Amino acid sequence: MGVTTNIVATYRGPGKVMRRLLSMGAREDRALAYLMGGCMLVFVAQMPRLAREAHLTGEDLNMLMGGTLLAWIFIAPLAFYIIAGIVRLIGRVFGGKGSGYGARLALFWALLASSPLMLFYGLTAGMIGPSPALTLVGVIWCAVFFWFWIAGSIAQERAS
Repeated sequence: MGVTTNIVATYRGPGKVMRRLLSMGAREDRALAYLMGGCMLVFVAQMPRLAREAHLTGEDLNMLMGGTLLAWIFIAPLAFYIIAGIVRLIGRVFGGKGSGYGARLALFWALLASSPLMLFYGLTAGMIGPSPALTLVGVIWCAVFFWFWIAGSIAQERAS
């Protein structure tokens, strides 16, 4: 299945999609591509908010975008690798049978699969600004991200 087909399928059954991704074999390049794709989409999602902020405050848009690019393309991937490692250690303590690759894949896929909602969040931030609507979209994105991550983590810990 293609990535977009898997993203849509994840909204129906994240554990099933994770088991399918794991059955394709451990390929770190694929996991890294999911992570970088997710980080790139989150960066793109920030652009409307940054444009609004630059317009309202008079700050330079290029400087705001440069800082966001540094954060999401260079720093966030390192943080995601560390978080996945910590979660795998916690899984091992509780008797999980998963792998480090599975823990990374679950986290990276959760980011990529929930990115359509992050794009909607960025659009809401850029068009409406701080409001209850923005908070609602943010809460929905967080809930979906954690749902995908937890379901994927459980699926990979039960694998083997």
